[in-house]
Amino acid sequence: MTTEQLLILAILIITMAMFLWGRWRHDMVGAAALLACVLAGLVPPLEAFAGFGHPAVITVACVLVLSRGLQTSGVVDALTRTVLPSQAGVTLSMTALIGLGAVLSGFMNNIGAMALLMPVALQMAKRLNLTPGQILMPLAFGTILGGMTTMIGTPPNMIVAGFRAETGSESFSMFDFTHVGLVVAFAGLAFILLLGQRLIPIRKQIGVEGFESGAYITEARVPKESKAVGMTLREIETALDDNDTQVIGMVRNDVRLSVPNQWRKILAEDILILEAEAETLADALSTLGLKLEEAVQSIEKDETEKDETEKDETEKNETKNSDKDKDKEETKEEKEDVTTSDEIVLKELAVLPGSHLTGRSASNIQLRTRYNLNLLALSRRGQLSIKRLRTARLEAGDLLLMQGSPESISEFAADYSCVPLAQRDLRIPDRSKIWKAGIIMALSVAIAALGLLPASISFATGVLASMALRTVPLRDVYESIDWPVIVLLSTLIPVAGAMESTGTADLIARLIIEKVAYGNAVIGLTLILVITMFLSDMMNNAATAAVMCPISIGTASALGVNADSFLMAVAIGASCAFLTPVGHQNNTLILGPGGFRFGDYWRLGLPLEILIVVISIPMLLIVWPL
Repeated sequence: MTTEQLLILAILIITMAMFLWGRWRHDMVGAAALLACVLAGLVPPLEAFAGFGHPAVITVACVLVLSRGLQTSGVVDALTRTVLPSQAGVTLSMTALIGLGAVLSGFMNNIGAMALLMPVALQMAKRLNLTPGQILMPLAFGTILGGMTTMIGTPPNMIVAGFRAETGSESFSMFDFTHVGLVVAFAGLAFILLLGQRLIPIRKQIGVEGFESGAYITEARVPKESKAVGMTLREIETALDDNDTQVIGMVRNDVRLSVPNQWRKILAEDILILEAEAETLADALSTLGLKLEEAVQSIEKDETEKDETEKDETEKNETKNSDKDKDKEETKEEKEDVTTSDEIVLKELAVLPGSHLTGRSASNIQLRTRYNLNLLALSRRGQLSIKRLRTARLEAGDLLLMQGSPESISEFAADYSCVPLAQRDLRIPDRSKIWKAGIIMALSVAIAALGLLPASISFATGVLASMALRTVPLRDVYESIDWPVIVLLSTLIPVAGAMESTGTADLIARLIIEKVAYGNAVIGLTLILVITMFLSDMMNNAATAAVMCPISIGTASALGVNADSFLMAVAIGASCAFLTPVGHQNNTLILGPGGFRFGDYWRLGLPLEILIVVISIPMLLIVWPL
């Protein structure tokens, strides 16, 4: 083994370990691996960033933009209206929903299809008296299976097509994946619908009524001698941080302000609505000298109604005068709060993979200041009680219970890539945009499938047409691209090239053939498929494909057989991430809404993966003979 082979193996092992550890984002790990290869002399500096111009990377980015066009134009909504029955039973309803998800995933981004159908799935679960998880897991797995049926259905397929082109052959075409992928997807969907439901753990339904914040919500009055008098709400929350307490509202002059301005100054006799842990509530009150409103009311209960009325009128006049003298703008802000208080709602949001919320807290993003929203509770991996909500670092798949105006919640969800889980009204978009978006996607697919233009050129032309015809808002073009995935692919493609140029891929392939497969091509093909499936369950599927493609090509070369069947095995294996919530973004997305735990996926996922292996190997040998 040469020094170069030792170096690339060490980099590869460390890279995979970092992927499995999950502490760093995948794009950061990919960039680190690329730079390590450059510094070690394995990748020429001038070729380090050639991956950003790779046809597979360009195609992935363009398909993401066109997928956004299908979403925003209302094509998916129109299909949902047409395909999904409103009064059917469990079997027919789930077949229609999961089938639609699989078909959409063949031509648009998997996670986009999943996010669009999640609210429909939750509404369906309620109608059919099922838990959300009983529909969300089949839908997530169905959209993953659907992605393997076309070249643009999932990034691993595009990567595999790109590696085939580098062997000297033509790139796989649009529907070369369909022959095997369609059979595997159909068998997998049939298994899920007929038997799989019985294997899904039934978890408690997570909804507004099911949230348990693990804290008391209580009212505390601010006496005249309290330290809180004259402080802003922001200062009060900072003072209460150590007591796991947050202010979620206030009452002034008998008017409740559900999401008050953080810079509002507290006056004597204001009432603060606090959320606090039971064991820390007393400390929170004593910190600022607050009194429970119930206790105050108990002391005053002997006063006559007339006295109370007179007292309230006096306090109102004093408060009004005080506000006028101290801060005229504050009165204006209070009026604004009051006018929106009737529109305050509770809504659940699921954090999408790749959201800018990941690793940040409500305090970091200034949730109260920027959006006038309260984070009341969050659910993570089936755990409904998370302490220190304001400082808890959020993760993909978290389910957030938000309080605020519908407009503010929608703005926040759009800014931070969250999915509102409440049943939404289907949009009634401009019919012309539906047709334009549909025709653009259909023409892009057809031109690539017929070989009139390379896929990257065909879809790039489609993106330009979408921008010109405004089926994708111009401001959304770059936002619709999943940049971490683009960076990951662009950085790992040169690393995979280094594996080939140093002979490391061939070395690993010979070890597989000689030590495990004993020269048997069918066993070698099965090993490539199983290893790819295992890695895809543990790390990003696009990264798995980039690592396994050179090894599969080397294995086929060592056996002296057709490399196409081995590359197709990588494509199938990379798309079959059903054992863990981290293998695929759709699995991560349903963690919170389904109330799932890390170990819940393998119960359905393991028999599904075994079935896929049993069906895939014969199909590969028939369609892509060795």
